[in-house]
Amino acid sequence: MFKKSILLLAVFTIFFSCKNETTDKARKPSSVTSSANQTLYYGGDIITMEGTSEAYAEAVVQQDGKIVFVGSKAAAEKQFANATLYNLEGKTMMPGFIEPHLHPLIAAIILSGDIVAPYDWHVPEGIKKGVQGQEEYLNRLKESIDKNGKTDEVLFIWGYHPLWHGELNKKILSELAPDIPVTIIHRSFHEAFLNEKAVELYKINADQFKGNPQVEWDNGHFYEAGWMALAPHISSFLLDPVKYKKGLEDMTLLMEKNGITTIAEQGLPNVDLDMEYGLLKAEMDKNPPFEIYNVLNGTYLTLNAGGLEKAEELMAAAPEKYNTQNIFMLPKQVKLFADGAIYSLAMQMKEGYTDGFEGQWITPLDVFKEQMNFYWDKGYKINIHANGDLGIQMCLDIVEDMMKRNPRKNHRLTLHHVGYFTDDQADQMKKLGVEASANPYYLWALADKYSEYGLGPDRARNLVHIKSLRDRGIPVSFHSDFAMAPAEPLTLAWTAINRMTSEHTLVSQDQRINVYDGMKGITITAARTLNLEEKMGSIKVGKDANFTLLKENPFKVAKMHIKDIYVEGSIYHGKAHLNK
Repeated sequence: MFKKSILLLAVFTIFFSCKNETTDKARKPSSVTSSANQTLYYGGDIITMEGTSEAYAEAVVQQDGKIVFVGSKAAAEKQFANATLYNLEGKTMMPGFIEPHLHPLIAAIILSGDIVAPYDWHVPEGIKKGVQGQEEYLNRLKESIDKNGKTDEVLFIWGYHPLWHGELNKKILSELAPDIPVTIIHRSFHEAFLNEKAVELYKINADQFKGNPQVEWDNGHFYEAGWMALAPHISSFLLDPVKYKKGLEDMTLLMEKNGITTIAEQGLPNVDLDMEYGLLKAEMDKNPPFEIYNVLNGTYLTLNAGGLEKAEELMAAAPEKYNTQNIFMLPKQVKLFADGAIYSLAMQMKEGYTDGFEGQWITPLDVFKEQMNFYWDKGYKINIHANGDLGIQMCLDIVEDMMKRNPRKNHRLTLHHVGYFTDDQADQMKKLGVEASANPYYLWALADKYSEYGLGPDRARNLVHIKSLRDRGIPVSFHSDFAMAPAEPLTLAWTAINRMTSEHTLVSQDQRINVYDGMKGITITAARTLNLEEKMGSIKVGKDANFTLLKENPFKVAKMHIKDIYVEGSIYHGKAHLNK
């Protein structure tokens, strides 16, 4: 039963190295091309993200949602004389921003509940102000409970972290809300605290979690495997259709606001496949200006399908069963889970922690190794949740053994998050062909506090040191893992480019990356992380006509201003969607 609980924690081509010739030869038939569905874009900086440095085109033409021309305006007008003209009026046009690791389930739950976190959060209706200190935190909780609480519904409040908010337990929560069922979800989304009324409404008891070391029943605290052991008992509350739909609607608004035209769920399902898919499909059937690609959750499916072989059969059949015009199951890809959450200081660290925190394994090591070898031999691209240097080392050692036993070229195994790693591990990644999708926001949110607690200054100030990977030619994309970071691609790139913390401290400046690598992380390399760089990620003939429109050019503003560039909107499959 305990192994099953641990496994349930899952709740939660080649890069173009030669520069594209943006000339009139992009596509030049002998006669004028004519279509009612052609649009010619001009009148602003058009950044192609092709090649090894910033490159511009004067005009781009889309036809039926595909790019058919990249070159000069004069040639475009001659070749596509009947195209509808779209004057950018000085806006900057880039390939549509790609979010390669985001969880609609987490987004829906957080956005449909309330947020009381250490820092401000932008949501569709405004800003949820951050709060720090235990007294202020408990006061804000009380305000939320009084405003939003109902005696017959669970109030979910996300954002708690003990290093910013002090102690929390069942007793404190029950005193704050003696009549309202409340569940506080940790900032990491890997932990939760319940009050007495929530325990009653969930109809759970201590015997159901007996022997689980990651459940502190008396404190109402469920973390890592304990939190996931709780998930089946509360799934009907977490996935309440009315609230969940509202949360997905808000997620859509955030995608539009930030110019995101493609998102990827790294690990579907989290709790219930049919329910999650059905609710997601209801939102996507409204035809929002983005599409979603799903990497299936190998850990969850292995447990629920009856073993690895059965899980793989389900994965192979998933595209035909679930694909729609804007929901896709990525074939021959799988998501697995190594060590614990960085926000919980539960990632596995070689040198441990300074203040009694302990690393956790999400998947038992023998099970994880079995999963890795199975999907490797089946030819899958393996995506792994891995945060600490010990967790990353475990993954790399398994890859090294697999490469000796069954060598694979261009396997593109990708480590996701990579909170802390060493230069030696970067060397090993390069040698093994391992890639990365990083969350740069960890540095901004955590470096100052973790310098004092848990990691100490040397490790905390070198979180997510992306330049060490880029210097070795390792492809690195950026993701938010929403809501581990805001779903704001420009903010992610800004953090990697500037390496500034929440307290405005510039740290490990030798690890800053250049603007071009920053923009690659949210466009072409993000596409590569999904094995979709032939379809999207740069402005090139044959790719999808998905673009992000910016008020300013990130290559022409001060680097510190990049995150503040206003997103004018997006063009999705050739149709413009402008922010108000």
